[in-house]
Amino acid sequence: MYPDFNAIDEHYFYGGPLGAVWSKDKTTFRIWTPAANEVTVNLYSEGSGGECLGCYPMFCHKGLWETTILGDLSGKYYTYTVRIGYTEQETIDIYARSAGVNGIRGMIFDPVSTQPEGWAESSPVKLESYTDAVIYELHVRDFSEDESGSFRFRGKFKAFTESGVTNTAGDTIGLDYIASLGVTHIHLLPVFDYYTVDESDSRPQFNWGYDPLNYNVPEGSYSTDPYDGAARVREFKEMVLAAHKKGIGIIMDVVYNHTYLTEDSSFTKTFPGYYYRQTHDGKYSNGSGCGNEFASERKMASRYIIDSLCYLAEEYKLDGFRFDLMGLLDIDTLNEAAKRLKEINPSMILYGEGWTGGASPLDERRRAVKFNTSSMPDFAVFSDDFRDTVKGNVFSDDSKGYINGADRQLEWKMRSLVCGGIKHPQINYGHFWTDSPCQVVNYVEAHDNLTFHDKLRLSMPNASVDDIIRIDKLGAALIFFSQGIPFIQAGQEFLRSKPLSNGSFDHNSYHSPDSINSIKWDRLTDYKVLADYYRGLIAVRRKFPDLRMTSGEQVRSSISFTELGGGAFSAKIGSLTLVVNPTWQDREIDAEGAVYADGESASDTPLRKCSGKEYCRSRSILLIGPDEGPDKETEEAQE
Repeated sequence: MYPDFNAIDEHYFYGGPLGAVWSKDKTTFRIWTPAANEVTVNLYSEGSGGECLGCYPMFCHKGLWETTILGDLSGKYYTYTVRIGYTEQETIDIYARSAGVNGIRGMIFDPVSTQPEGWAESSPVKLESYTDAVIYELHVRDFSEDESGSFRFRGKFKAFTESGVTNTAGDTIGLDYIASLGVTHIHLLPVFDYYTVDESDSRPQFNWGYDPLNYNVPEGSYSTDPYDGAARVREFKEMVLAAHKKGIGIIMDVVYNHTYLTEDSSFTKTFPGYYYRQTHDGKYSNGSGCGNEFASERKMASRYIIDSLCYLAEEYKLDGFRFDLMGLLDIDTLNEAAKRLKEINPSMILYGEGWTGGASPLDERRRAVKFNTSSMPDFAVFSDDFRDTVKGNVFSDDSKGYINGADRQLEWKMRSLVCGGIKHPQINYGHFWTDSPCQVVNYVEAHDNLTFHDKLRLSMPNASVDDIIRIDKLGAALIFFSQGIPFIQAGQEFLRSKPLSNGSFDHNSYHSPDSINSIKWDRLTDYKVLADYYRGLIAVRRKFPDLRMTSGEQVRSSISFTELGGGAFSAKIGSLTLVVNPTWQDREIDAEGAVYADGESASDTPLRKCSGKEYCRSRSILLIGPDEGPDKETEEAQE
């Protein structure tokens, strides 16, 4: 059985610096491990292989082991050898800030030397409110690996620094294209050092990256030289800088709920049992479904998560964090992290999965789950209610949602979700788990489960491509015109698909090959009309503050509904009127103003003026707003 970790927290908690603190004259090493009988720091000239340059004893005070080595150690690699009882193991520092190939040894480096030109002058993007964000989820390798893009640095951080990249038809792609869409933030799937890709092997390998190895170290397979720990740091910064120059923030996907390894992890080698949650019988709990849970409620484990987030935010000038299985982390840790992160960057956006992957011994009242969002005001959570209501349950291929066949049954729930899932006087039932649109992430597609196109295809097997595009537009309009934070996956706007050879689609492509996962940029040309529609929706959302409310009181006082029959409805949203018609029949309404979006187009410049009768076509939306002068048709005629 393990010792009393609560007692250890009380007696041995340490709040000072940890890891390797470098200066030109010396480097001080500190590791916290009250269980150790002896610790040495080992120096190497290489990140793997080669002779040890020296082993230096460390000295202990109340569980903290420390030593200082004189001289400039920048560019050297290091490990700790920790002896606990009769067991002696060599491990990377859990606080390592870079590493050699495959994350075996930490690297000591001068952080200033890794800064690209212009880094010192750059800053994160400004974000007044979470609901001003438009989030675009992307995997680094997916972005540039496919042959349809003319990228030079395929699968690498540096692909984001390339301009003038095109697909085979000559259409602009890459970061230039993403900027043209109008998104405010790119959410990167894990870019910390993860386990399941061998960085020493140049053959094609793929994983989403939800298998943490070293949290504070960028993933080496995304750098041009995985053997050089400085390269991955510098190139990650180059990517962030390139995005910031275009006014786009970078959100880092973090996975503090578990590690890939358990018994062989650096956390276990440092202090066995301490960093992992146990069940009553002393076994590792497994609420992550990955073999362990990080014990965030223990003081030094909580401190580790906060330290890691603050380091990443400061060192890489990040604009936000997305938390995997956030429900396995305790609320107190996340609230303290939010406080510290907001001090570093007041525009930081924080959100995550408000659920667990299985049963956990963490007290339900302490879990960062969806129904506890009122206790963590700086965090938003994904609305699985929105996702499943719009398109159908993700765990059933043929399940239908509001836009693809279940309109009558789900009309009232859809109205509630247009309000951000917030309690409203015209809606008498629902799961009201927040009173702020800033805590709601609305989406229909993410890396998990089927893409939106593939779900529509399986739930509507007889639909034509035109039908799929029409329904896709309806779903997209609901994302961008509902209260909350809009979120799409890269390529969703041009019918991204993950087909399998058996005629089905990949539900869980976490380690599927590039042929499944990579973004097929030629689809942008094939479905340009759809991509332009998404661009227009984003522009409309960014134009009208009524689509970006920030409080429940604002939602209740500014939104009202009218039933149109058969599952269709209209919503008065401040100065706007949104008509939603998922049925097969057109709907007629009385309208005054200007049309900014319909089933064909969307634009922040009026498409046309309306006075009197206006039609919302079947399976589409209509957004009417203030008349602000010439419409598109008039402008085009004048030109």
